[in-house]
Amino acid sequence: MAESDPTSGPVTFGDADARADQMHQAIDQWLSELVDAVDEARASDEFQRWLDVHSQFHDYSHRNTLLISLQCPEATKVAGYRTWQDEFDRQVQDGESAIWIWAPLLSRQCPECGNSPSYHADSDCAYDETPPEEWNEGVVGFKPVPVFDVSQTEGKPLPELETDAAGEADELLAGLLAAADALGVTVDVVGADAWGHGDADGVCRHVDGTPHIQVQQADPAAVAGTLIHEYAHALLHDPADTADREARELEAEAVAYVVGRHCGLEMDGSALYLAAWSDDDADQLFERCERIRETSTTVIKAIADQSGSTLHG
Repeated sequence: MAESDPTSGPVTFGDADARADQMHQAIDQWLSELVDAVDEARASDEFQRWLDVHSQFHDYSHRNTLLISLQCPEATKVAGYRTWQDEFDRQVQDGESAIWIWAPLLSRQCPECGNSPSYHADSDCAYDETPPEEWNEGVVGFKPVPVFDVSQTEGKPLPELETDAAGEADELLAGLLAAADALGVTVDVVGADAWGHGDADGVCRHVDGTPHIQVQQADPAAVAGTLIHEYAHALLHDPADTADREARELEAEAVAYVVGRHCGLEMDGSALYLAAWSDDDADQLFERCERIRETSTTVIKAIADQSGSTLHG
């Protein structure tokens, strides 16, 4: 097993021969412990730590952001040893331990069975319409690769990234509103005197098959957070499915937390307790993590496309 307890401190994968198995086991243990203790604050803290890391690395898979959160939860920018040297003129400091993540193995794949040429030759697949050198490349597996966080390096300062959509909440809100068409939803911001939804800050309903969101007028930061939450409902949840409302709210709140943190909003993590998922097993919890990753990435990219900026992370 990986060294250290994933819920009590950073893990390490020091045994090269067993590293791949250790990486799988660390994720399985993280999931298992959350499933066993979903009603405990510690489990929610672990979940929020993963969300914090994912807000920095929204383009990474949920497996890789989980691995980063287990090994170096304070990470903000990671790259390989040579990449830091060649592209950023920075050097990994002596004595630093690598952060291990999964990288795809690419190979030409048989159009019918999906195997690489070497495996295809030993398989029962009879496909021979085109030779292997004409097959398209695809992912045939994954391997552990080492990366390092910027805090583990020294050298030339990193270039400042354009973050027009981050920072001021009114700029973020403008980007969110402009992203509505790209996300396939319509949005109305309604004044308090015309608000007809009680204590709710926002609602998402489907009109003629299109998600329609209403949010109550408030300060830009509050409206932005509510709008992200409702975007998550629009993208994630079937309006005909009214079961597990509490679990659906947690998914939407997790997406809002990731996107808000990514864009520089102060987000309240107090609502991210996992008791709503108490009936989930490890596979269901992992599926929820992937849904949160996909949805937050979709919203972040939609904002960036509208603002013309490169959001940090």
